[in-house]
Amino acid sequence: MSLLFFLHQVIALSLLFFSEVCLAGKKVPANFVFGDSLVDAGNNNYLVTLSKANYNPNGIDFGSPTGRYTNGRTIVDIVSQALGSEELTPPYLAPTTRGSLILNGVNYASGASGILNSTGKLFGERINVDAQLDNFANTRQDIISWIGESAATKLFRSAIFSVTTGSNDLINNYFTPVVSTVERKVVPPEVFVDTMITKFRLQLTRLYQLGARKIVVINVGPVGCIPFERESDPTAENECSVEPNEMAQMYNLQLKSVLKDLNANLTGSRFVYADVFRIVNDILQNYSSYGFESEKVPCCSLVGKVGGLIPCGPSSKVCMDRSKYVFWDPYHPTEAANVIIARRLLSGDTSDIFPINIRQLAHLKINA
Repeated sequence: MSLLFFLHQVIALSLLFFSEVCLAGKKVPANFVFGDSLVDAGNNNYLVTLSKANYNPNGIDFGSPTGRYTNGRTIVDIVSQALGSEELTPPYLAPTTRGSLILNGVNYASGASGILNSTGKLFGERINVDAQLDNFANTRQDIISWIGESAATKLFRSAIFSVTTGSNDLINNYFTPVVSTVERKVVPPEVFVDTMITKFRLQLTRLYQLGARKIVVINVGPVGCIPFERESDPTAENECSVEPNEMAQMYNLQLKSVLKDLNANLTGSRFVYADVFRIVNDILQNYSSYGFESEKVPCCSLVGKVGGLIPCGPSSKVCMDRSKYVFWDPYHPTEAANVIIARRLLSGDTSDIFPINIRQLAHLKINA
């Protein structure tokens, strides 16, 4: 064994140990993130796509645009910081996401992506869940090369994996005017949801096979209540669009059953069902009690009854106090809303997140 190789291994193992130690003496789990624009940390900055957020006023409370589709932090940013991480999980495609940095986790999420590979094709390039898993497989091999297979297995068993996807499959393929008209006529809702669930089961199983054990799966939120759907559905009359929410609930019900089945059949797995539909719906129904002034109009808007038809951009009007708005743009929550969602996922009871919350998951010992 060469001296250089020996030193490389010592440094890598030291970094692994440091990455698991928090200031308070608690372990900080690595954080691996999969999903869509709700949790994209900037991967789409490096793609040829119409779905980008690397321009003003996105990131206005970050100091500059980062590629996140909100004014500040996403839900996974807030969760990882609450668990003790000092740095936000970096995007996979960033040139700097290399070397020892990956031992603390990587963000693979991509705006416009979905469970189905066809989802988001209208926007151009995007990294759908299958490709995100391919990218994690590459990261996995890099980590094994750094610290060895045994230490890598230990790292993955303690890490938090989160998957936030499904919304685009419904919105882009089923509830976008004109674009999804043919799909809706040809494919019944039950069949479309079954297709999503069948595919997603395989993807979650593959994630387990790649070493993930603690997997938080975010369900589809009340997509009928996002400003885009409120405004594009002529029957909504400024309220939530009913059919998208019904289809989201149809999917969520099956998803919860799938996760229960995976927990029963995949040794050592702990799939956690995060009921963001319930949490966001509660925020929308009781927005004033959470300190919000508007649950319909996005903070960053341009035209329309609620400003839900045009994406947030440099020519958009931006509200002065982002903490008073649930939605940042026609599709995504503000950081203020993300903070509420994240806190309930971190510490909520089984009506918010089942069977355990993220703090409990982080401290769970898994040996298999």
